Amino acid sequence: MNTLIAQERKDFKKSSLKELRNDGEIPAVVYGRGISTKSIYLKNADLRNVIKVVGRNGIISLNLAGESKNVILRDYQDQALTREVLHVDFLQVDKHTEIDTKVSVVVRGTSNGEKAGGIFKQFLHELNITAKANDIPDSIEIDITDFEIGHTERIADLKNVYSNFTINHEDEEAIVMIDFMKVTEEEEDISAVEV
Repeated sequence: MNTLIAQERKDFKKSSLKELRNDGEIPAVVYGRGISTKSIYLKNADLRNVIKVVGRNGIISLNLAGESKNVILRDYQDQALTREVLHVDFLQVDKHTEIDTKVSVVVRGTSNGEKAGGIFKQFLHELNITAKANDIPDSIEIDITDFEIGHTERIADLKNVYSNFTINHEDEEAIVMIDFMKVTEEEEDISAVEV
């Protein structure tokens, strides 16, 4: 498991936040059921390195004053233009506790339907799931390579593939579809003239 070393934050002045960030540190909080919320800070570079290895939803060992806690990255704030991380929320978990979270939908491939002139449409980019901390996937992948024109991938289709956690959406909800080619007004005018 990847470890992050954190320090407790005791100075809450705005100037100390700026100083932390200038030194390559990120202010953060860690909270969870049955524990009091702690304000902490950690190295920005260390966080980036750990996230690269465990992913956005992976379990991280957070070492605070010599004591290790299993946490997941619950939320973060970043600067809109630079994408620099400004603040991080960690949720303390144990492997058996179920968590409600969001997971990104990643689409792979180019469909047969698109190659035949169809149009790819994606309706859901994130899914709400409930899972034990160890079972949270970094993303949910859909390979659309074999999809033909008219094919719609629904939540029910994913539930057959991902059975180790609960997807909190209606079965009939569409995620992606390969739609029929849109007829342009110009083509409609031509076909009307031909008749």
